[in-house]
Amino acid sequence: MAAPQAEPTWQSISMLAMLTAHVEDGVTMVREQRATLERGLATPYVLDDAIVARVKRLFTQTAADNEIFAEQGWRWAAADMSAEQRCGVERYAALVEQMQAETTMILAIADELAKGTIETVLAKSDLELGIEALLRGGRL
Repeated sequence: MAAPQAEPTWQSISMLAMLTAHVEDGVTMVREQRATLERGLATPYVLDDAIVARVKRLFTQTAADNEIFAEQGWRWAAADMSAEQRCGVERYAALVEQMQAETTMILAIADELAKGTIETVLAKSDLELGIEALLRGGRL
């Protein structure tokens, strides 16, 4: 049984620049990971169950973290602040939305990759593999 999560430490607006940079780096990393996984869709049978499970576990946690980042943005948005700070909060919120969208795409790709891992292919009969190859136009 997992231990209950502690309440996040909500940050003051003075941390906006630091958290924005952190989320911006996260968006870049997640986009790179998505591109890598998309390449794997062409040959999913080179991945094993453990790798796909690790991707799912990591990005499920990332999705949970994204919710905390979003909540931080909502808290900032509800506070009184300067026009410059408000623009910064809006930029931060947009980056968090991008991170959430990319994370959702990665989890969908991982679900698709799970259908064709090495173990999944090895568990199929020669007949099943032959039919699938014919349906794909003879490509493995």
